[in-house]
Amino acid sequence: MKKIGLIADTHGFLDESVLRHFEQCDEIWHAGDFGSVAVAEALKNFKPLKGVYGNIDANDIRSVYPEKLHFTTENVRVFIQHIGGYPGRYAHGIKNEIMRTGANLFISGHSHILKVIYDDKLNCLHINPGAAGRQGWHKVRTIVRFTVDSNNIKDCEVIELGRR
Repeated sequence: MKKIGLIADTHGFLDESVLRHFEQCDEIWHAGDFGSVAVAEALKNFKPLKGVYGNIDANDIRSVYPEKLHFTTENVRVFIQHIGGYPGRYAHGIKNEIMRTGANLFISGHSHILKVIYDDKLNCLHINPGAAGRQGWHKVRTIVRFTVDSNNIKDCEVIELGRR
């Protein structure tokens, strides 16, 4: 069993409460737009970090984090890409990649819109944790915590960090 802290769209700002909220997590996953190496380093120094670069990230982030990340945790096949859309409105190529890889969990960021949607056509859960940073049009900063237990994704919690 693994507890995951999910964050995206920090845009160079890391609210200090994020570390408190992710204290009991085994890993942190960042779905892109770190905005600075300092954010990535702070998260990586706190807990094991997996992440992808986003459209605003410069070469210092892109040289460390890939555009697409595929891995298995417990018995769940995970696919993370910053710009990915969501069920019914996936970005170009995402649906085919989910089908090709058999991903059970697809994570994206970019929109700054918190979404947790199960795609029953692809048998894949989609999570976008919203935006944790202060830049963008979102009104409330959010992150997500959840547990992966064997092939189950459960105990999903949305955490509001406050107004942008």
